[in-house]
Amino acid sequence: MTAELHSRRAVLAATGATAATVTLAACGSDDSGQAAPKPGGKVIALAEVPVGQAKSAKTPDGQNVIVAQPAAGSVSCFSAVCTHQGCTVNPPANGQVHCACHGSIFDALTGAVVNGPASEPLAKVTVKVENGEVVTG
Repeated sequence: MTAELHSRRAVLAATGATAATVTLAACGSDDSGQAAPKPGGKVIALAEVPVGQAKSAKTPDGQNVIVAQPAAGSVSCFSAVCTHQGCTVNPPANGQVHCACHGSIFDALTGAVVNGPASEPLAKVTVKVENGEVVTG
């Protein structure tokens, strides 16, 4: 192999490592793969999320999320960052969340992959309902 090829590989390896670090930081993930926004902040009013549907929202620290109410009073929340290559997914529509970058489709109520290329579900974000508000933590 030539020195030029080794140099390119070194640059690509360094760039890939940096991109992976930036993607993890942007997602706010911890080692469990679960997104970790600051606890206790309001994400959305529960009344704004119809039963059986999902809505796009932001956590108090600015993380884009999908908040679902699969059954009355029950909420789930997922990072809006596609697990394929880190693009922000489109708002939920017709029970699905689409990634415009490469076509991955996720179930809006569970975050599960419906159609790839993504192979992992959207990262879960811990939320709870307090006084009619969906809050982190």
